[in-house]
Amino acid sequence: MDQPQSAIVFCKGKQAGLLAKKAGGYEFSYAAAYLSDPDAVPISLAIPLRPERYESRALFPFFDGLLPEGWLLDLTCAAAKIDKDDKFRLLLQTGQDPVGAVSVRPLEDERHG
Repeated sequence: MDQPQSAIVFCKGKQAGLLAKKAGGYEFSYAAAYLSDPDAVPISLAIPLRPERYESRALFPFFDGLLPEGWLLDLTCAAAKIDKDDKFRLLLQTGQDPVGAVSVRPLEDERHG
């Protein structure tokens, strides 16, 4: 996909930041309101709180770790018709109801309700 894609990242139910897929890779930035929250915690030890954005050519290992693996990956990709290599789309499909404190939702979802 040529166009940028974006997702809102939540931590413990609070909007923590924005994850975007761009032509050259990925960007993550914490939301200003989240950074100013005294109870804010980093989404990962590898992504500490800071106002500057993070950039990576590949999906950040933390977000990659949220993806299903093995037979569950195969089942999810087949059911949702997603290529295994499209990790961002897979994250958008599966990241809304994770086991841990961080969830990922497509930006469009927030605009429409």
